[in-house]
Amino acid sequence: MSTEHATPTAGEYIVHHLTHLQNKPMDGIIDLSVYNLDSIFWSITLGIITSFFLWRVAKTAHAGAPGRFQAAVEILVEMVDTQAKGIVHNAESRKLVAPLALTVFVWIFLMNAMDLLPVDLFPKLWELYYGATGQDPHHAYMRVVPSADLSSTLGLSSSVLLVCIFYNIKIKGIGGWVHELFCAPFGSHPILWPINFVMQLIEFAAKTVSHGMRLFGNMYAGELVFMLIALMGGAAAATLPGVLLPIGHVIVGSIWAIFHILIITLQAFIFMMLTLVYVGQAHDAH
Repeated sequence: MSTEHATPTAGEYIVHHLTHLQNKPMDGIIDLSVYNLDSIFWSITLGIITSFFLWRVAKTAHAGAPGRFQAAVEILVEMVDTQAKGIVHNAESRKLVAPLALTVFVWIFLMNAMDLLPVDLFPKLWELYYGATGQDPHHAYMRVVPSADLSSTLGLSSSVLLVCIFYNIKIKGIGGWVHELFCAPFGSHPILWPINFVMQLIEFAAKTVSHGMRLFGNMYAGELVFMLIALMGGAAAATLPGVLLPIGHVIVGSIWAIFHILIITLQAFIFMMLTLVYVGQAHDAH
């Protein structure tokens, strides 16, 4: 974005809002760098909120008539537990997997829900802070939707991969898992070992990449739509003396926000379900 105080063009506005807060120059709009400080900050903050939210409900839960807060969480717990029982048949594993799936669902839902906040809210607050410290406020960047950052979603899917590897070894033993790596899916003949091993690596990589890319793609697209709607409002305020475009901006923004509530919930549910499916597959022997 230009350092002058001129009104930015639509392209400059979008590029500015797609730029992460980093302690090094950004290489591109899609950057896998671990230096995306805004994504790290909001992911950790929302993770703490998720943990506190679930801990608070567990601490105050009672056998009597539940309040609305407890009832809502009990519905979530029952939903996740039902899905876990249908996919992960090992009761001992579900003691860890079901709470993990619940945490994943709530955490990703909160990260996705950051997209419902006004596009310019936190960037403007950040720019005010930069201006108060004497720095150029036009270089203040703040993306508040961690799930619209590919490095965040691939980090989450890679964590699921590590859980799957853990259960592969725990359920099958290190020898059994290594045997599966080299003997499935085409058979145990020595000639097929390299092919089987390569196919297994491709399967693990494809699951991990698609798991993270699915969440990223949907949230990134949603973020772009909100930016375009914000540009409509900016154009209305800057150039249109009438009321039609501002009204259209409010209507379109409201409709998309309501529809987006479904998207952020569905994407959190899909990520949770795929986590359960992949962990369940780690329990199956080939």
